[in-house]
Parts: sequence; C-alpha cells; structure tokens
Amino acid sequence: MTRNIVFGTAAASALVATLVTAACSGATTQHARLERGKYLVTVGGCNDCHTPLKMGAKGPEPDMSRMLSGHPDSFPITAGTAPVSDKWMMTAAASGTAFSGPWGVSFAANLTPDQNTGIGIWTEDMFMKTLRTGKHMGVSREILPPMPWFNYGEMTDADLKAVYAYLRSIPPVHNRVAVPLPPAAPQVARSGS
Repeated sequence: MTRNIVFGTAAASALVATLVTAACSGATTQHARLERGKYLVTVGGCNDCHTPLKMGAKGPEPDMSRMLSGHPDSFPITAGTAPVSDKWMMTAAASGTAFSGPWGVSFAANLTPDQNTGIGIWTEDMFMKTLRTGKHMGVSREILPPMPWFNYGEMTDADLKAVYAYLRSIPPVHNRVAVPLPPAAPQVARSGS
C-alpha cells in the first residue's frame, strides 16, 4: 500500500510538473507571438496610416493615445479633393488617416480590438482573408488605396496570425470610422450665357 501511495504521489508530481511546463511553454509561445506581431506592425508601417496625427513640438506626430484607431470620427470628411496638380495622384487629410484619389475617399480602419468599432468581433480567419483577398472582413467591399493589402497578404500564415494576436492585445479605442466615399462625379463644362 505504501508503494502505491509513493507511486501515486510521484505520478501526480510528474503530472503537475508536465502541466506547469506546458503552461509556461504556452505563455512563452504566446509572448513570442505577440512580440513578433508588434515587430511586424511596427516595421510594416501600420501606424503611418492607422494612427491619427497630432501636432507636436516638431510638427505632426502619431497620437499614440489613439494608436491604430483609424480615421477619427471627430474629423468628418464629406467629399474628396482634387490633387493639387497633375503630378499628384492622391491627397491626404491632415490627420494622415484619410486619402482622396480617383477611387474616391478612403479612411484608415480602426485596428483596435473594440467590439463595436474596431476588429474586436473579427476572427483570425476573417483577418487573414482580408489581407489575402483585399476584401473587407474577407468577403465584403474592396480595400481601397493606399492600403497595400497585396503586400501584407504575402506574409506567412504565422506572421499574419502574430499580427492579429498583437492587434487583439492592444487597448481598444472606440472610434467609428466613416465608410469610403465614391469618386466625385465629373464636372460638366457649361457654356457661357
């Protein structure tokens, strides 16, 4: 009987050690995935379009209190603008989060995990399909310029999953981004009267 108790205690200790090791390994793996995602979001320039600008001491700088929250709903844009010359293909809003061009007006999306205005309800599969197909939520409207989804879509599955995991880990920001605006109707020249 003593032998069974000793064996049972040793088996239980081994099981606990295995579970603790697995939990630590899982935590290390998740930490590594989040760090990889943060790195990819940083070098991929996601903040360049998805984080609104604010005026700093040396000019415009990202407003990290609204990191990756997309075009601010407090800055409504109702129409596009023509490029300043035939040498410009698009124009950008002062926030750095809205862009006007031949496609109309596109607004940088809220990439935070907010449930109502960000990607909080998106699944990992939806996120990956979006970047692979160029379709919002993987199935909807086209993702518009200047979003280089076709470049990000070339990332490995592991890297896209790391980006998704990182975006799910940042603070949610409630910010409802406007829907894209269609191109302006061409102006018809009127003859003088």
